[in-house]
Amino acid sequence: MPQVTVVAVEEVGPRTVALELRTPEGFDAAPGQFLLVRATVDGSGERRSPGNRSETGDSEETGYYTLSSPDVTETMEVTVEYVPEGTLAPWLAERSPGDTIEIEGPFGDVRYTGDEDVVVLAEGPGIGPAVGIAERAQREGNEATIVFWGEEPPHRDRLDALDAAGATVLIVESLDDAADTLADAADATVYAFGFESFVRDATTVAEAVGVDDVRAESFGTR
Repeated sequence: MPQVTVVAVEEVGPRTVALELRTPEGFDAAPGQFLLVRATVDGSGERRSPGNRSETGDSEETGYYTLSSPDVTETMEVTVEYVPEGTLAPWLAERSPGDTIEIEGPFGDVRYTGDEDVVVLAEGPGIGPAVGIAERAQREGNEATIVFWGEEPPHRDRLDALDAAGATVLIVESLDDAADTLADAADATVYAFGFESFVRDATTVAEAVGVDDVRAESFGTR
């Protein structure tokens, strides 16, 4: 299990940070995949499954965090949303450049390798993999659309840059507002990142307009 160095920690939204890590030698991953982060925090234990469910454990903390960088060439990034009563996520948000953390991975079959146009539906920290995938798509000469459900999306600067470079960025109050966008993206690959209820609703809206394959990652329940 490699120890990786923290390069930067940046506030990118309400209670949300982007954690940039030095990529270990020989590591390879695609945006959309996730890492396991392992740490001991104040001697208290909580284990988070890939679905983000908490279980009682020993003093070791583990959490799965999805990559939010378009590649992992020299550094890689995960987006971490935290709440004061949390354990591992607030600890990660308090890291400083030069600190080290332990990771495993990458994990997950939901990944983008740059081969097609994309539409990414996201909420909360799901905006992390959304911007990573969209940036990779643009770099490869493909079309990218991001639909964010909610207000004040994290990574606002990156969303603005994507929009300026020709991507479509929609901030919606209802996923029904994304129906026309999904219907017009017949040749695109559709992704969804968010908590269980959001992923379920996003899949339902997509299927209603004829999208029968949504590549989704659920972060569990809030």
